[in-house]
Amino acid sequence: MQPDAPFDAITLTTDGSVATLTLNRPEVRNAIDDAMRGEILSALDRVARDDAIHALVITGAGKGFCSGGDVKGMQARLSVPPGEVAMNGWRRQHRTHHMVSALHTLPKPTIAAVNGAAAGLGCDLALCCDFVVAADTATLAMSYVLRGLVPDGGGMYFLPRRVGLARAKELIFSGRTVRPDEALRLGMIDRVSPADTLLADARAWAAELSLAAPGAIALSKTILDQSFELTAEQVFSLGSQAQAICYSSKDHLDSVAAFLARSAARRGGAS
Repeated sequence: MQPDAPFDAITLTTDGSVATLTLNRPEVRNAIDDAMRGEILSALDRVARDDAIHALVITGAGKGFCSGGDVKGMQARLSVPPGEVAMNGWRRQHRTHHMVSALHTLPKPTIAAVNGAAAGLGCDLALCCDFVVAADTATLAMSYVLRGLVPDGGGMYFLPRRVGLARAKELIFSGRTVRPDEALRLGMIDRVSPADTLLADARAWAAELSLAAPGAIALSKTILDQSFELTAEQVFSLGSQAQAICYSSKDHLDSVAAFLARSAARRGGAS
């Protein structure tokens, strides 16, 4: 496994076609501050531009996946003059949404390997990935209301799409902690793995998802992520445009050539 250029608050490594982004502030259960947010964005940009990387796993160092927003940031927010609170908050929200959107729209399969507690923004970060694998010792909680806040990292968008509107309301209104067995039953996560094999299992799944044509996956993901907001006719139209692109791709041309060669070989062997 090869480490990429060093970061301070995260690490980014690659193993074959799979990159692993690890939140690396274990002393605060990988709480996200401004510095980490910026590094995550830089890492996602690097992954998006690297054609050798076909999938991304995101996990946390130490005992937690991500405890949410950094408490020091909350304290700083309370200490500024009242007239500056709203604009400071708006800027911070904008940066958070940029980070979550960059992960959600990454044109490659993404898997959250939830190794411990994923609370608040940490839960949002997991839910915005294409797939979520949780350790059997992990927990998830939409804990914002316990701090007098609303889910601001995309949870109000991603959670209802996974568990349905009524169940999402219950989880958000209560802020309660969800164990992996219940999360799997609700559809909040996709798989449960033993804690000691979680990361290996997530990377193996990511490698499996990396085998198909990257362009076809990227185009399919882009359309699927919009499909709940679009009409059937709009999805058909976007699919037609994407297919036209695929028709001229090297992946498709090579695949057809290989298929025809195998067919010719079978016919030759049968004669």
